[in-house]
Amino acid sequence: MSKKNRQQAIEELTLALLYLTRFDDKYRPHVQVSWKGYDFDSLEKLEEKNLLVQSRNSRGYGKNVYLTDEGIRNAQELLKEYNLCDTEIYERFEFREIRPEETDQAVMIEKTCFPPKEACSREQMEARVKLAPDLFLVAVDRETGKIAGFLNGIATTEDKFRDEFFMDASLHDPKGKTVMLCGLDVLPAYRKQGLSRELMHLYCRREEVRGRRRLVLTCHASKVKMYRKLGFIDRGDSNSAWGGEKWHEMDCFLNPEGHICES
Repeated sequence: MSKKNRQQAIEELTLALLYLTRFDDKYRPHVQVSWKGYDFDSLEKLEEKNLLVQSRNSRGYGKNVYLTDEGIRNAQELLKEYNLCDTEIYERFEFREIRPEETDQAVMIEKTCFPPKEACSREQMEARVKLAPDLFLVAVDRETGKIAGFLNGIATTEDKFRDEFFMDASLHDPKGKTVMLCGLDVLPAYRKQGLSRELMHLYCRREEVRGRRRLVLTCHASKVKMYRKLGFIDRGDSNSAWGGEKWHEMDCFLNPEGHICES
């Protein structure tokens, strides 16, 4: 390990501590924040480097910060460099964009997680991977190198979910501020370990930073409680008739400015 000067050490250790002490924002469950009780100059420099975002309110700076995707990656590398333990889920899984050669895995997972009438076809999955890979987040088991779960969607300027979003990936509009989520899939062996929650947290934070304003999904009534815990609001019966089933439509609003706001 190369020797750091004092300022570098303060910045690196501050970033690592912010990462290790992050927690869920009770007002916005999809956002993880950290208290900003650290050297203010270091926080300013970390923000200038796009490693974190400081919360702001009408009176100026707030009490919290949250790490950007780049900040999280940097913090994880620092933990490795200092031989420190990460949270178990990040020790076990790598979270990243899907790769074209992983399409077959995604198809298999979709068929495992949904009954035939609800599962998307190979052609539909291939189109999403090809046309909107940046909206296809996967969790890869570091030990096996295989995908354990994923969350995918397409962007649009439309407000209401319709079944065509499942079937036609060409509806994806990269400039759209709304993301229609097409599937949260986790293999049975990896369930009840916090993987779905982490996938959704990462997805929301990433799309917020990109300027998205809203995520929309449909789910069975039995899943409404779970998505409420992840920050989604139940809007009642959906227009969707996918698979001949009845669905609830739920949505989650992201901060259009990309900052955590405090009242």
